[in-house]
Amino acid sequence: MKTRYHITVMLLLGASLITAFKINEDPFSLILKKMEAYIQTHPQEKVHLHLDKPYYAIGDDIWFKAYVINTQDGAPSRLSASLYVELLNESDSIKHQLKLPLSSGVTWGDFKLPDTLAEGNYRIRAYTQWMRNAGPEFMFDKTIKVGNAWANKVFTKATYGFSIENNVQKVDTRLKFSDKEGKPYVDQEVSYQVQLEDKTVEKGKAKTDENGEVNFAFLNKGNQLQKAGQITATLTLPDKRKVTKIIPVTETSKAIDVQFFPEGGNLVVGLPGKVGIKATAKNGLGKDVSGNIIDQTGQVVTNFKSTYLGMGFFVLNPQPGQSYTAIVNMEDGSEKRIPLPAIQAQGYLLAVNSSNPDKFNIKVLLSPELLKKGELKLVVQHQGQAHAIARIKTDKQIAMLDIPRKDLPSGVIQFTLFDQANQPVAERLAFHKNIADEINLQVKSKQDYKPREKVSLDVLAEANGKPLQGSFSVSVTNTSVVDPDLENESHIFSTLLLSSDLPGYIEKPNLYFLDNSSITLQRLDNLLLTQGWRRFLWKNVINDVSPEMTYQPEKSLSISGTLTTEGGKPISGGQVTLFSSSGGLLTLDTLSDANGKFVFDDLIFGDSTKFVVQGRNAKGKKYTELKIDAIPGLVVTPNKNTGDIAINVNEAIASYVKQSESYFDELTKRGSLQRTIQLQEVNIGKTVSLTKNSANINGTNAGAYDALITAKDLQTCTMLSQCLQGRVAGLVIMDGQAWLTRNSGRQAMTIVLDGVHLQDTRFLDNISPMDVETIEVLKSAHLLSIYGMRASGGVLVITTKRGGQSTYSTYTPGLITYTPKGYSYSREFYSPEYDSEKPNAAPDLRTTVYWNPQVVTDTNGKTKIDYFNTDVPGTYRVHLEGVNAAGQLARSIYTYQVK
Repeated sequence: MKTRYHITVMLLLGASLITAFKINEDPFSLILKKMEAYIQTHPQEKVHLHLDKPYYAIGDDIWFKAYVINTQDGAPSRLSASLYVELLNESDSIKHQLKLPLSSGVTWGDFKLPDTLAEGNYRIRAYTQWMRNAGPEFMFDKTIKVGNAWANKVFTKATYGFSIENNVQKVDTRLKFSDKEGKPYVDQEVSYQVQLEDKTVEKGKAKTDENGEVNFAFLNKGNQLQKAGQITATLTLPDKRKVTKIIPVTETSKAIDVQFFPEGGNLVVGLPGKVGIKATAKNGLGKDVSGNIIDQTGQVVTNFKSTYLGMGFFVLNPQPGQSYTAIVNMEDGSEKRIPLPAIQAQGYLLAVNSSNPDKFNIKVLLSPELLKKGELKLVVQHQGQAHAIARIKTDKQIAMLDIPRKDLPSGVIQFTLFDQANQPVAERLAFHKNIADEINLQVKSKQDYKPREKVSLDVLAEANGKPLQGSFSVSVTNTSVVDPDLENESHIFSTLLLSSDLPGYIEKPNLYFLDNSSITLQRLDNLLLTQGWRRFLWKNVINDVSPEMTYQPEKSLSISGTLTTEGGKPISGGQVTLFSSSGGLLTLDTLSDANGKFVFDDLIFGDSTKFVVQGRNAKGKKYTELKIDAIPGLVVTPNKNTGDIAINVNEAIASYVKQSESYFDELTKRGSLQRTIQLQEVNIGKTVSLTKNSANINGTNAGAYDALITAKDLQTCTMLSQCLQGRVAGLVIMDGQAWLTRNSGRQAMTIVLDGVHLQDTRFLDNISPMDVETIEVLKSAHLLSIYGMRASGGVLVITTKRGGQSTYSTYTPGLITYTPKGYSYSREFYSPEYDSEKPNAAPDLRTTVYWNPQVVTDTNGKTKIDYFNTDVPGTYRVHLEGVNAAGQLARSIYTYQVK
């Protein structure tokens, strides 16, 4: 990517000369050196996920590829070796988490959406542990609609009305319940509970009317009317089954929030400047408004009107002794008075005009009182790296200069003005798109195809006319099935260049990338004028304040911790052993250091792998304490993408839900997809008490055993072998090992401790009887067969009192079980191959025609993509995006017809 450079810029229109900045030892150059050191020690990561579709249905797979970028150089990140990708539901709960291995900044995976999930507004969140230091604002967090017709018996539709009752906001609610064919559920009982920001504000019961509807109201008595929440409604079906639905409440009033943002940061007396407008409804969507600006005498000084998505600007020249108020015209004909930000008696104004495609036009204004007080400095930076630095003399009140665009990198550019004391006094963000930074992806094929015909796409990747190698992902969908929402699409450019550097919700992010028209550029500038923000803070650099870096980059999978005495004193030179039998036997040994620290590094293991960690002091004594370094999970913050939340998901994507149902039904007929069988509750005369948390894998539930020894039976034993001796027929203890008499001398009994197969059968007396919940003894051939040959001597399934209840558990001195988060591995997308000589009569109704997360171009920049069309005619849309080793981004959309 672009390296830092310094340019000489010339003042225009009679302004004073700006000298080129030269590095020396003056105070400002020291600040710049601090900035450089700060960026070197605090690099940031960004992540983008390319999804195969914009929305889904229960039964679908969510296929994705992740691209992680280091903002320091814009190249694929090598800081982190692991990426976390989470699927979150509307209740802000993690339904599934994947931990994926990163290689050169890329990885891929998928989520299966089983029919046990409900329809709703789900979120996909992705981050590295290192990204957690910067906070959730800069993580990938996208809301997706997930509909459900295939496994859904109850469809809901919610409508809301808003009014004021006794000065309190009232929300009239209508819920309609119907079946798949649209037939209403009549005279059925419904219980409901309304929660606003986790506080219950209303609950009750009702019966549906002849239209399948229930009506009720709730009040928002909170101080902030923008409170959102959800309604939990439970419908009792005619067969007495209960179906619960979660219905979003995205707003509780029609009030509009209007904010004003002076360009550069401040309004200053006598300095005319832009004031940005941003108006949003309570659901987070922009709402266009108009009105007037009046002074304190009530005189109208100017008017304003937002132009798109509630954003716009007006120009104001504040006068001495005046304050200003905006009179905003509301939808219902009322007016709302909003004071403008306070006016400074003196100060600076920084204006940036980004309408010129070749250069940024900069204007600096200062109050008369600040003339000839020393030079100002302007720093133009991107991701904390300075790309242009200039000194501005203050012998005139207005200075104008140009910053050429051609050598600036793509993304959010930060302009900061420093005063004579080297303090930042004004700041403005603008957006720049440098074509030279982009990869040109060319896709070629014929334009007309037939259903099930083989498609061959020739792909060429170039930059500045030269071929290049890159890593790309491709998704192919049929627009007659998956209708793209062009303005609201998120892609590699909108994520990595724009939304990852702006906090909050960005409505219709792809709107700003559809074309380079003057209207689009003005809309983009309005976004930066009103919502612009940055993660890099000058005050931290100036004051030598380093952010707290709680989380370190994960370079590999590892298990680490501390070995101490029972009194908490670190043990130096103690032996720590790591056991696991998942996926094969593993035994590793290491020694603790002077602080009792130990680490097993460069491990590779899958998710849900169980380990046993054993610690001994230098003399081999087992009375030690082990503490594992466990990283706490990331808290789920409320959904910031409020504008993307659909109240009625199935209705919002009704066409796709219907198409997907036909596809899933066909897969079910072929046996490729299975529905979850939900049984009616049956009461039987006798119940069996099963062993809680048992790892016994016999049968559909734990509890199949030849003998059971409980904690009550172990109260008088000092050693576990004593508790077993003579208690179970055919089981004897010899040399600390458990044997079945029929196998005496051939094979000792296998020990399964909280799901971990222990390699050492002499391990029995390392386990404290006081920490054991149950011991299940397996002797019979039908119970041992599932464990394989290694268990032919019998199995002892030992469950500790804390087994299975946490990530790791301590059950005896110097011994713990631990289940760290391991890697999840992606499945392969199924793409059929049709042979005309062997026709396949089964309908092909795939909603994702093709997905490939690893399309790699060769040294000539070329590659070929082959796949087969489905049976459904329409316009097929090929979506390619990716990156190369230098961090240049690529995206290409190609379409063809299937007739």
